[in-house]
Amino acid sequence: MQLYNTLTRREEEFKTIEPNKVRMYTCGPTVYNFAHIGNLRTYIHEDILQKTLEYLGYDVKRVMNITDVGHLESDADDGEDKMLKGALRENKTVWEIADFYTQAFFSDCSKLNIKKPTILGKATDYIDDYIAFIKALENKGFTYFENGNVYFDISKKEDYTKLSGMNLDELQTAARDDVTEDIHKRNPQDFVLWFTKSKFENQAMKWDSPWGVGYPGWHIECSVISLKNLGNQMDIHCGGVDHIPVHHTNEIAQTESYTGENWVNYWWHGEFLLDKDGKMSKSKGEFLTVSLLEKKGFNPLSYRYFVLNSHYRKQLAFSFDSLKQAENAYNKLKNRVAALKNSADDNGAEGDTAKYKALFTDCISDDLNTANAITVLFDVLKADDINNKQKLELVKDFETVLSLGLFEEEKEEEIPQEILDLVAKRQQARKEKNFALADQIRDEIANSGYVVEETRQGVKISKKA
Repeated sequence: MQLYNTLTRREEEFKTIEPNKVRMYTCGPTVYNFAHIGNLRTYIHEDILQKTLEYLGYDVKRVMNITDVGHLESDADDGEDKMLKGALRENKTVWEIADFYTQAFFSDCSKLNIKKPTILGKATDYIDDYIAFIKALENKGFTYFENGNVYFDISKKEDYTKLSGMNLDELQTAARDDVTEDIHKRNPQDFVLWFTKSKFENQAMKWDSPWGVGYPGWHIECSVISLKNLGNQMDIHCGGVDHIPVHHTNEIAQTESYTGENWVNYWWHGEFLLDKDGKMSKSKGEFLTVSLLEKKGFNPLSYRYFVLNSHYRKQLAFSFDSLKQAENAYNKLKNRVAALKNSADDNGAEGDTAKYKALFTDCISDDLNTANAITVLFDVLKADDINNKQKLELVKDFETVLSLGLFEEEKEEEIPQEILDLVAKRQQARKEKNFALADQIRDEIANSGYVVEETRQGVKISKKA
């Protein structure tokens, strides 16, 4: 398998630390709001990476964090804690916010056929481990204490910029364009390992520590959670490209200073999903979520299909028109597979399926070329040198990686009771020839996102596309 390594800036043959075993870490969500579909694009490609490795025979142990404390608005220790911001927005406790949006995240993942990691590490479950980690760095001389906070001194890490390849001035700009300089830092890129109440008096989540009552910095989570669950070295660390200049750079600095050895062999990063205004984010007002796609009548797996037709290292422009085109193609694919299931017993002569499996394997092994892998899938469906039963077996085989739901039965749409009541009132109005009222109710139903059609078989109710 060939995989692009951000650290070396080239594709490399993938080799594991232990034979046939992969230790893999993926940066998880900060659970203060819904994940937008740009976030979920990265999780879809990480899912493909895990399933590709498993398809190739590796035993994958994947760990992911759940950030329920410590992540500020800027990666460079600037702004409010995102969790507190979410709690104030919704008039809930930070614990309620964390629980609700953790469940929402995994609900979205389920709709997109994203496999759950082997181990989930909630940031708040590792407080004692963070303290022990910081004390070890302190004893080794990598930290300093200033104005109530414990900082990591990047000048003590000679190869601090090895992942990004940037100079320090570029890193400061990458952290945030309008970043406010912390006058207590010895270097602008130094980062906080532990905040105390001296900086955030209103912080809701606080714990005792040798440095005062406070809470951990964001970067420390991934280092400690991975060390506790995967050991001092791992094969692959994943995340979005926005994590390269600050978050992942800081992870490397503190972890390798703690262990004294190389930490990660392959750094994997997914590119941005773009909307008409540029990089998709939550800060632009209403943002695109899986629920919004559903409200507009899209199947979430159409979005997965849309994502897999692009390469994870290329930026992808999103529009509803392009998603609609992808959904049309996806529905045609599902229909062809359904027809294949109905004719699988209509066997012709058996052919050579090995070549198609080899082509598919070559595609996914080529730095996860999912677009070409889907092309192979279509080639199988129209092939005339293998029979229908063999085609079906190949599609099932490819589905273990692509996970497009090609064998899932369509779920009957559940219509809300209030819509059913309106439809009944409309039918009664039509029966009484009160067509003005019937039209008024029809418009009310439409404004609620549903369409009513009279057919020979009766009334049909469906979501608006």
